[in-house]
Amino acid sequence: MRRPAVDPAQAAVFGRPAGVDSAFAARNGSHPDPALRTAPPPAAALVEAFSRPSDDTGVLLQRPPGETDGEQSADSPLWSKDADPWRDPGAGAMIGPPALDKPEPEAKEQVAADAGRLLSVPELLFGRRVKASALIILAVVVLVIGGAGGVVGWFIARTGDSLTSDVTLAEVSPGVQRPPGSISDIAKRVAPSVVSIELHGPNASGVGSGAVIDGQGYIITNNHVIENAAKDTAIKMTAVFQDGSRADAKVVGRDPKTDLAVIKVQVNNPTVLQFGDSESLQVGDTVIAVGSPLGLSNTFTEGIVSALHRPRLIPNGGGDPPVAYDAIQTDASINRGNSGGPLVDATGALVGINSFIVPASEDGGSVGLGFAIPSNFARKIAQTLIRDGQVKHPEIGINAVSDVSAESSQGARAANIVENGAAQKAGIREGDIITKVGDRIVRNSPELTVAVRAHEIGAKVPVVLVRDGRELTIDVVLQSD
Repeated sequence: MRRPAVDPAQAAVFGRPAGVDSAFAARNGSHPDPALRTAPPPAAALVEAFSRPSDDTGVLLQRPPGETDGEQSADSPLWSKDADPWRDPGAGAMIGPPALDKPEPEAKEQVAADAGRLLSVPELLFGRRVKASALIILAVVVLVIGGAGGVVGWFIARTGDSLTSDVTLAEVSPGVQRPPGSISDIAKRVAPSVVSIELHGPNASGVGSGAVIDGQGYIITNNHVIENAAKDTAIKMTAVFQDGSRADAKVVGRDPKTDLAVIKVQVNNPTVLQFGDSESLQVGDTVIAVGSPLGLSNTFTEGIVSALHRPRLIPNGGGDPPVAYDAIQTDASINRGNSGGPLVDATGALVGINSFIVPASEDGGSVGLGFAIPSNFARKIAQTLIRDGQVKHPEIGINAVSDVSAESSQGARAANIVENGAAQKAGIREGDIITKVGDRIVRNSPELTVAVRAHEIGAKVPVVLVRDGRELTIDVVLQSD
């Protein structure tokens, strides 16, 4: 077998040292060449500290726990027959960790169980287990500290502001008197019979008031409240009762000359407002106006009768003749929306229909000058409207009159006498000053109209007038309008 030549440089690097003829050290433990030792000899102090004692009995180091002197573990990996044959028994001793007994199987299972167990609240908060008693003591301490802080804060807050204190306010003893006839009693009895009248349509809308006067659902109100609904069928008219219930309303009849109208709703067992005697009223009597001023339904305002037999002549729009009635004047607050609502006396009876006010300005508003149509007159008109749907009035046959004031007389000057009318037939001339009709003194033109309408059609009425400074009495037979 032929071997290749060895490079001298590689042989010097990788070849055996001089004097070494094999790959293994000598078995006697001595090296052929002492210079080949890779580690210096240990220090004398280390040798003395870690070498075997001089009276070495063969005792081994790091015997397992539980072995007695002189005994060797049969399973020791260093001295058993299966020990590493290449271990050098002459090497220095190695100090390792102490030998421990093997953990019991139960302990290993407990550790595994603890590793998979969920943490309790004490362990989560404090990182370890805490006794229940310690938690209770801690909670008590926290509560005591919190309570003490609250008491201190309360004391500071109470003493820090001298304007606040702990007081008990006096309470009025429940003993309000609402005897029969009081305003509260009247309001309770009257309110269910008063309605708000609402009009809604593409061209007009508005709010007024009315009073139920018959169990069949008839409601009395002002003509100017429902006039637009009577002329325009596209406008829907609704009556709203105190409890909020609503009912569609239809026009039964209306009278532009007296500003009265009657409408009807389909309701079951309505509360009816009873008519009173307006002729029994006296100036100073207590009256209450009820209605929906400015849309505020079921509003009650108290006042007195300021005057009686106050004639009103109010121009009417739409080509209708002027409104004329002998009004009750009151200072009870009446505003827009009260129109058509009732004026009741101290017994809760209907004594007037609120119709007109003297406004404070163009925008309206009460100044304590309100006027209502007397109930005796309104009841007569309402009965006629329910029966016939329209009303005829007596006329004297004078289209225009003017007021007259002189040193010796006051009255209404006749003008524009209607041809073949009652005045012409009776002999009344242009310029005559009418001062009395029947038993009613005439002071102005509105009073002439209401004085005539106080009589029946066809009645013969004595009329006192002044002509050329002389007073004359002429009988006039009233005609129908």
